[in-house]
Parts: sequence; structure tokens; C-alpha cells
Amino acid sequence: MTRPTALAATGRATVGVVGLGYWGPNLARNFDDLGALAALCDRRETLREQFAQRYPNVRSYVEYDDMLADDSLDGIVIATPVATHYELARRALSARKHVLVEKPPAMRAAEMEELVALAEASSLALMPGHLLLYHPGVRKLKELIESHELGKIRRDENALWSLGVHDLSVILYLLDEEPSEAIAHGRGFLNEGVEDVVFCYLRFPSGRIAHMHLSWLDPHKMRRITVVGREKMVVFDDMELEQKVTIYDKAPESAPTSYGEWLTRSGDVFSPKIPNVEPLKLECQAFLKLVDGGGDGARVAADGLKVVRTLERLQASLEAK
Repeated sequence: MTRPTALAATGRATVGVVGLGYWGPNLARNFDDLGALAALCDRRETLREQFAQRYPNVRSYVEYDDMLADDSLDGIVIATPVATHYELARRALSARKHVLVEKPPAMRAAEMEELVALAEASSLALMPGHLLLYHPGVRKLKELIESHELGKIRRDENALWSLGVHDLSVILYLLDEEPSEAIAHGRGFLNEGVEDVVFCYLRFPSGRIAHMHLSWLDPHKMRRITVVGREKMVVFDDMELEQKVTIYDKAPESAPTSYGEWLTRSGDVFSPKIPNVEPLKLECQAFLKLVDGGGDGARVAADGLKVVRTLERLQASLEAK
């Protein structure tokens, strides 16, 4: 199929950002740094005026449909409240625009399937904002797993006190398979019916398992992933300033002959150098590459569908308790 939109005369893709509240300003800043920011959209006049001063050469829109009608835009970047993601993404794809939409792109698997089908039918990029997948530390984890340096992966332990979308996208990225079993337990302590503490368990067809601890109540922000292999273990800790990834040459060596006598091997501890690059900038670059026809757009959209599908199963498990 032919590409649905033409790039700007300079050959550089241009995007418009809708939603200038919490995360939109960060996306606008990065796309402006990359020379791709061409339009902004928000119904709040104070925000439009504020960003007009910051980006005087960028067009400003009140109505979303007016921005979609801008033929000079190749892509739309959606950073609005979660409940609006599906509808805004659907309208952008229907307007033949490439789409980067913050996570999650949809609240139901059926909606995400519709978005994937729309993108595929028009050869459009549909990219979920799974920011951690572009973190150099997470890329290092993937490299270590694929190089078999850790040995056979026995389990993936994830203790992140944040939203589960990022956690889940990283787990599926590292293990490269969809779970065969998804169980969640949670409790709402501040608001009845709204779980602010959730424990998730995932089992995969390969036999590997993962679990996530998600909480809004813990006083310490934590973003940590531990991958346990038969030969080594590796920890990604995004709160560390320098040692984002630490490799432990430590593993069980033989089963006990009597109670409590597991023999373990403890070797060196090593922290590889991780590039100090803003993950959001890497994510924005990846989207522009998709818009330009590079990368595997079908794979990116399909991976987003897998995350939404698994989230839906975990939500069903929560509601069944």
C-alpha cells in the first residue's frame, strides 16, 4: 500500500501534540528538539497561551478535528486522559495520521484490536507510549537475556510501585511471549472499589513466571526489575543515579542433602555503563522513524495489543475476587 500522507517539503516528519497537561509538555519539548513539532492542541486557553510563547512558530488549535484536518501533519501524539485515548486515536487513524498514544491506548482489548486493524489497513504507525522499553537500562536487560549470559531464565520478579502498564510492557518485551495465566489480587484502602495495592502473577507457556507489586501507597517511589537466571542475576533500578543495571554472578549450585543446606555460588558484582539518554527522546525518535517508513510498525502495534489484552485479563481476575 502507498503511504497515506506526504512528509513535509524538507523530508522531515511533522507531528501535532494534543493534551498539554501532565505529560504533553514533555512530548512537545522532545519533538521540538527533534525538529518535528508543528502543532499543539488543547481547549484550555491558559495552556495554549503559555505554549504559544514557548513555541512561537508552532500552530495552535482549540478543536481536535481542526488539527486532524491539517494536511501538513504526518502524525498525531496523544497525551490526554486515559479514558479518551481510544476515541482520539481512532479519529486520528481515520484521518490517515500516524499515531503515538500514551499508555494504555485503550481500556479494552476489542478497542485495541480495532485500532491495530485501522492502522494496518492504511499502512499507518500505531505506537503505544511504553516509555520504559526505550530506557537504555531495559535494553541492556534484553541484551543480557538474549546473549544467554544469565543462563536459562527461571523467573522474572518485578516490584514496581507505579502503574502496571509500564511493568507489563517490559515483562512482555523481555520474555517475548504472552502469558498463559494471569491472576491479580488487590485492595482499595483509600477508595472502596479502586484498588491502590495490587499483586499480579503471570505464568508463561515456556514455564517462566513473573510477578508485579503495584502500589500508590508506598512512601518510596521504586522502579526495579529483577531477572533471575540459572547462572546469574541482574537488577535494573531506575532510581539509581549511576548504577542503573547491576549483574550478580550468583546462583544456586546444588540441591540440599538435608534441611536448609542449599549450596550457592557467589561471584563478582558488575555494573555495565548505561548511556545517559532521556528515554522519552528515544521513544519520540522511534515514532518518527516509523512515520518515515522505518522500523517494524506492525510489531509495535501488536505488542501494544498484547499489553492491553493481558491488562484486561488481570482486571477480570481482580473483579472476580
